[in-house]
Amino acid sequence: MKWHNIGRAVLTGLVGVGLALGASAQTLTSNATGTHDGFYYSFWKDSGDASFGLKAGGRYTSHWTKSTNNWVGGKGWETGSIDRVVHYSGTFGVDDSQNSYLALYGWTRNPLIEYYVIESYGSYNPANCEGGTDYGSFQSDGATYNVRRCQRVQQPSIDGTQTFYQYFSVRTPKKGFGAISGTITFANHVKFWASKGLKLGTPDYQVLATEGYQSRGSSDITVSEDAASANAGK
Repeated sequence: MKWHNIGRAVLTGLVGVGLALGASAQTLTSNATGTHDGFYYSFWKDSGDASFGLKAGGRYTSHWTKSTNNWVGGKGWETGSIDRVVHYSGTFGVDDSQNSYLALYGWTRNPLIEYYVIESYGSYNPANCEGGTDYGSFQSDGATYNVRRCQRVQQPSIDGTQTFYQYFSVRTPKKGFGAISGTITFANHVKFWASKGLKLGTPDYQVLATEGYQSRGSSDITVSEDAASANAGK
């Protein structure tokens, strides 16, 4: 099955669209990035009626129907960190028939890399991306993660249309659907990737994202980080 890169165009719509918001709950229906109640957020869609709700702290909600071709949104941090230990909880309202991800998602520059730590997914497993290279698996946070690298040729990125690699760590077993929670020790992923020659560059943003491609669903997710990892980034 051909992999549909449901996050690949996100930054085309996001770059330069900063929006500063207060801490009150708000629902976005147009593409935007910014900060809300101490967290960075990003929301992008290419069509349809996907909506993204900004709630208190690290919480966000989403809802989308099949009228939306491709969308992605999440809350997290404007600057990614190798040392960040991320916690998430809430509801992932899809099922095995829908093409959707729940993932720690981010970018780096020099080299330009798009990365995903996939915690749950629906009808398509990104570890099967077409033309990719497998790099084995490792243990982290009570699960096995399968690692794969794919290349995007002249596709949208945080630096415009570029050719770049994507790194995937895909959780086995996946977290599933409905009530969901977990921990992502990102340093474990970075260490394993590096051991296989998959290096990251200077971090750009990093969010706990919900994504959907030609599907329907909803999510209600709260993200946080360990105090130690938060202090390490200061």
